[in-house]
Amino acid sequence: MATAAYQVLGAIQSGGCISHCSFQQDSRNAASLKLISKGVRVDIGFGARGSHCLKKRSFSVIQATAFPTAMFDVISSPSSTTTNDSKKKTKEAALILIRHGESMWNEKNLFTGCVDVPLTKKGVDEAIEAGRRISNIPVDMIYTSALIRAQMTAMLAMTQHRRKKVPIITHNESEQARSWSQIFSEETNKQCIPVVTAWQLNERMYGELQGLNKQETADRYGKEQVHEWRRSYDIPPPNGESLEMCAERAVAYFKENIVPQLDSGKNVMIAAHGNSLRSIIMYLDKLTSEEVISLELSTGIPMLYIFKEGRFLRRGSPAGPTEAGVYAYTKTLAQYRQKLDDMFVQ
Repeated sequence: MATAAYQVLGAIQSGGCISHCSFQQDSRNAASLKLISKGVRVDIGFGARGSHCLKKRSFSVIQATAFPTAMFDVISSPSSTTTNDSKKKTKEAALILIRHGESMWNEKNLFTGCVDVPLTKKGVDEAIEAGRRISNIPVDMIYTSALIRAQMTAMLAMTQHRRKKVPIITHNESEQARSWSQIFSEETNKQCIPVVTAWQLNERMYGELQGLNKQETADRYGKEQVHEWRRSYDIPPPNGESLEMCAERAVAYFKENIVPQLDSGKNVMIAAHGNSLRSIIMYLDKLTSEEVISLELSTGIPMLYIFKEGRFLRRGSPAGPTEAGVYAYTKTLAQYRQKLDDMFVQ
């Protein structure tokens, strides 16, 4: 799997219908961006099974350029930039949600739940593609579940990020663990992104269904019964969790631990699972229990939200190398993308 990850590292071409812009940087490293001409803004809405809805409107967008693989950690994310203008404005942060790539039990059509199963080769490829899609979005912190398929997805995705920072799993389970895992080099620490693992972000626990083939389970218990266990909001499978129970732990953790990071201006990526992410999206988009049970999340497809003034604004799924429309939604992300282009241009 490591070989597969390194094979995809290389230059990524960006393009599309874009307009010109100018970027200026003064001696204090304060950056400003001027958008000159008008292009087309594309509203990307994420639908079932990774579908996209496109809506065009007049808007100034950023120029996308090619860039090499050799990167240097010489720029800051928007959350750490301190200019006179930014002090006057409300903090804005990016939230990226990614369902893990295909696992070995997804491939075998087995109920997986909280069983710790790694990715397949296809899952590795999906994680890498997800990384390409978010390669220009700032990431200051990563949260994953305690399960390896989510952690693998996060790590593989970050191999594609243009900043080339190294994800480092934090160990806060004890004072000794914190002490032993401490990074003493300040310079090295700047090259890292902390990764926090939390069981509260785990997949829904499927109880006695875990490890059973989904088709064989339907044959044994009946399609209607299995459908009720899988798709109802408040009915759990035998000795398992309902979606409602999964939502209680996932959303509580999100509000208590992740929202404060976003509120401070940190840009956050969450790599987790279909049901824990459905629960969080239910909270973000204010979905009803009837609406959330029909929400489908494809493996390896990132979703972008902007957190600003205490509100979450959905920005759809970044469209990989031609994601100019997504970045046009917010000047902060557009500036960050332009800094990357200017710093790493050939």
